Amino acid sequence: MNIYLLVLFVATIFSAGSQVLLKQSARMEHKSWIYEYLNWRVITAYAISFCVLFSTTYAYTKVDMRFGPVIDTFTYVFVMVLSYVLLKEKFTKGQLIGNLIIIAGVLIYTL
Repeated sequence: MNIYLLVLFVATIFSAGSQVLLKQSARMEHKSWIYEYLNWRVITAYAISFCVLFSTTYAYTKVDMRFGPVIDTFTYVFVMVLSYVLLKEKFTKGQLIGNLIIIAGVLIYTL
């Protein structure tokens, strides 16, 4: 069962990465409306999301359902961290507090 929990956890990292790719694409100027959807960032992000969907669906067949939503909340933390590192975005005090609450909630739930 531990390997499937790891699959769920890694899937949240990939999910956050795909969201950052979509955000990068949304910030860019495109030649026309069709290139807003047909560029490597958007196509890669949706391919990653597709793979995450199937991997988490399979992992849920082997993991107790109560762990899934808890692990999935880490996506918010990873999006904030990746946005800071890759997009050079500053995060607000509210975002930091919110993410600390998420981490505290996960720790309290798992202990």
